[in-house]
Amino acid sequence: MKVIKNKKQKSSLLLRLAVFAFALYAAVSLVNQQILISQKRQELDTIKQKIVVQEIKNEDMKHALQTGTNGNSDYIERVARESLNFAKPGERVFVNIAGN
Repeated sequence: MKVIKNKKQKSSLLLRLAVFAFALYAAVSLVNQQILISQKRQELDTIKQKIVVQEIKNEDMKHALQTGTNGNSDYIERVARESLNFAKPGERVFVNIAGN
């Protein structure tokens, strides 16, 4: 009778250890998943902000291109000066190298 009780106690202890280990694994997995979800939500918020900024830029470009002929040339000149660093013939461009 003692041998059977001893075996049952050992198997019961092993079963409890296995259940505890599984529960611990499940808890750690859930916490890890929650951390990943939080990080992905932050990335999504950042991307949504970039989308809003880009949509505003797109609307600005649409508006600038839909204006009259003079509006288009003003827009093209502004883009050439700001983005491409162009200047009119004979025009001097001064650059502040101090960074102030």
